[in-house]
Amino acid sequence: MAASGRKKSTTGVTAARRPDVRLPPLVPWDGDGLVPDGDYDGVRFDGVDLTDASGRGARFMDCALDGCALDRAELARARFVDAVLTGVRGVGTDLAEASLRDVEVVDARLGGVQLHGAVLERVVVRGGKIDYLNLRKARLKDVVFEGCVLSEPDFGDAHLVRVEFRDCVLKRADFSGARLESVDLRTVAELDIARGVERLAGAVISPAQLMELAPAFAAQIGVRVEG
Repeated sequence: MAASGRKKSTTGVTAARRPDVRLPPLVPWDGDGLVPDGDYDGVRFDGVDLTDASGRGARFMDCALDGCALDRAELARARFVDAVLTGVRGVGTDLAEASLRDVEVVDARLGGVQLHGAVLERVVVRGGKIDYLNLRKARLKDVVFEGCVLSEPDFGDAHLVRVEFRDCVLKRADFSGARLESVDLRTVAELDIARGVERLAGAVISPAQLMELAPAFAAQIGVRVEG
């Protein structure tokens, strides 16, 4: 689907393009679990229990997942295109090297999600809470985290381009080795960076955040601050 045009703020940070997902009439899913390399087109998964499901390499196009359980679901290298995931929950969901394009994730409650090596383009994560989100070596382009809580997210060696964190909480975030381009952190409600503060080049922060991060910046360049 076409996405809205990008706008450039007065700070020079280019805003992320958001997905414009308009799902067609969907067919309720009445199958039993998933199959590897399966093709799911125009399907609504409503409250389906996908615990331990094996959908490695599957393709989800014009799909909705509402209130589904994703505990330990195997979705490595799966592709989600023009999809909406609402109220999904689970621990240990494997989405390593998956591809998400024009996707909305709303009010998710997830823990230990594996998205390392994944590609996210025009994705919005709105509301909910995700613990131990693994995005190591992932590529994020035009991604918005909005009103959500990310506890100990790992962006190690990831590449973030036009990524916005809006009114969300970042607890113990790891940016080690990450590359940032036009990343907007100004409206983060709580910004707690455990590692990789030196990799924030390419991000924009607020004056208040600068004061909060000053000790970490000073420590990074070897400056001692004493009263």
